[in-house]
Amino acid sequence: MRVGILTGGGDCPGLNAVIRAAVRKGERHYGDELVGFLDAWDGVRERRTMPLSVETMRGLLPRGGTVLGTRRGSPFDTDDGVALVKRSLHDLGLDGLMVIGGNGTLSVACRLSNEYGLPIVGVPKTIDNDIVGTDVTFGFNTAVQIATDAIDRLHTTAESHDRVMVVEVMGRHTGWIATSAGIAGGATAVLIPEIPFDIDELCARLTRRHDRGRYASIVVVAEGSEPVPGTLEMEDKVFDRFGHVVLGGVATRIAMAIGDRTGFETRVVQLGHVQRGGTPTAYDRILSTRFGVAAIDMIHDRQWGKMAVLRGDKIVTEDLEVAVGKTRTVDMELYEGVAEYFFA
Repeated sequence: MRVGILTGGGDCPGLNAVIRAAVRKGERHYGDELVGFLDAWDGVRERRTMPLSVETMRGLLPRGGTVLGTRRGSPFDTDDGVALVKRSLHDLGLDGLMVIGGNGTLSVACRLSNEYGLPIVGVPKTIDNDIVGTDVTFGFNTAVQIATDAIDRLHTTAESHDRVMVVEVMGRHTGWIATSAGIAGGATAVLIPEIPFDIDELCARLTRRHDRGRYASIVVVAEGSEPVPGTLEMEDKVFDRFGHVVLGGVATRIAMAIGDRTGFETRVVQLGHVQRGGTPTAYDRILSTRFGVAAIDMIHDRQWGKMAVLRGDKIVTEDLEVAVGKTRTVDMELYEGVAEYFFA
């Protein structure tokens, strides 16, 4: 078969490992010819490609990012976008297309498959771990490890200066990274988008800790966290050209409020895109490899409109439409069960 591959949305540790695995099994087991589209759907519409082979993918297992490049956007953004995608797949003689991406990218893939009959399979990808249908997404483990390493380092400097450190991590709609890194890093408090926070309650918690002689604290904040309405004034929201709220800065507002209300010396650390970059962990390399192998098998089984997902310790298939328009939020049993005993 002749198979196309694209990566869409934000970059993520493990993308190259998925591509590499699909290419290795596709070429060596099935005798496939594989083609990579550059810059997500833009590359499909504009027929910008690169050949993918075992040779070209050598050394990419531990490399972060994606050799194919990635962008946000959709063929549905323009009137002729879908027609251009269909024409490209036809003219390039592709028998199937592997789409590796997050909620937005997989939603586009689902629509193209279900409504237009295009031969597409998906691979779920996001460091936020918020895709419905799979227990874990690759890239999440790496992001949590990076955030945990940072928190470990911040403990010592916070203790040296009796400071409150407010650490902002990624998490637009969900707090999986914040919760996991907060647990692993021994945070004092973790604020997540699923639960609006009360700044007075947070300050009271920090004050009680201070009164017990613990002068250093770590507060982990997911970038999409919001206060209980009326409890903390926030800046007006700004939107990007795709209609997404531009995040980043909630930790600064929280730190200012903590300093003003408690008098404690407070500092902000925004980890930002460092969580996306660099070498994937061993766990993510293995999971990515398993996803890539499963996805190329799915193409040969012509399981169009489906994606490879992790259930327990098994890779299985699931309909793409399961993930469309949904967000996998933090398990409250995990968050609340730990918060009661450790976030204090």
